[in-house]
Amino acid sequence: MSRTRAPRPTVEVDLLALDRQVCFALAVASRNIVGLYRPLLEPMGLTHPQYLVMLALWEESPLRVCEIADRLSLEPATLSPLLKRLEAAGLLTRGRDTRDERALAVSLTAAGRRLRSKALKVPPAVIDRLGMDLGDLEAIRDRLGVLIEATRRTA
Repeated sequence: MSRTRAPRPTVEVDLLALDRQVCFALAVASRNIVGLYRPLLEPMGLTHPQYLVMLALWEESPLRVCEIADRLSLEPATLSPLLKRLEAAGLLTRGRDTRDERALAVSLTAAGRRLRSKALKVPPAVIDRLGMDLGDLEAIRDRLGVLIEATRRTA
């Protein structure tokens, strides 16, 4: 006795549904995360993009403008106003690179180096506000790294 199965009904997937869009999820998550940082960075006198510049310089200083731009995935023209504001705030200096006079080097000032101790409180505060496990957040960051690399390969 052979038994045949009834065909399964096909469900149409709307590929244009907003909640299915990776771009939308990333845009909302990015906006919300940056919003979490804002009240933590304001007492330090930093915007989120300025904080990213400072993170790069706390890792290594001096850096050429092009090196900072590469690390932050920014165009040098976008980076220039950020650097000017940080220099005006007394957190960094810009000058000719001793290795290459054509390049502009960015160095932390003493005030910029001191600000790092205040910044050490930011990551734990963000983790606390999110109420998520550090391992989960690191896994998300790592998966986003894979996505970022995939987008770079297609660019």
